[in-house]
Amino acid sequence: MKFREFETSSGKKVLAGKDAKTNEELINQVGKDEVVLHTAKPGSPFVNIKGKANKKDIKEAAIICASKSQDWRDNKSDVMVNVFTGKDVSKQKGMKEGTWKVAKSKTKMIKKRKIEKFLKEKKE
Repeated sequence: MKFREFETSSGKKVLAGKDAKTNEELINQVGKDEVVLHTAKPGSPFVNIKGKANKKDIKEAAIICASKSQDWRDNKSDVMVNVFTGKDVSKQKGMKEGTWKVAKSKTKMIKKRKIEKFLKEKKE
């Protein structure tokens, strides 16, 4: 499997990169109106919700993004996640693999308890 795959409670497919190479491939397949997420700090997968996402889908995908980040791994505290669409992402000449420029985004604070709950449920 190229990407990590998840499903939101409403049945939307969520894809997450595993490393710089798969982050690059993930962004290349994102639709212009599809939601993309990445932590505010470097070191997380890009996460893409396929199709039209609602607020709950975005919240669930943000928790997935946060749980797979270096920020979570290193600090085990709340994580800031940027939310944007495919049309807001661009690649500039000279940018390394897995790195993208984001024109505009909204930021969501993902609480520590939400990440812990997701990880606990995932284990069960």
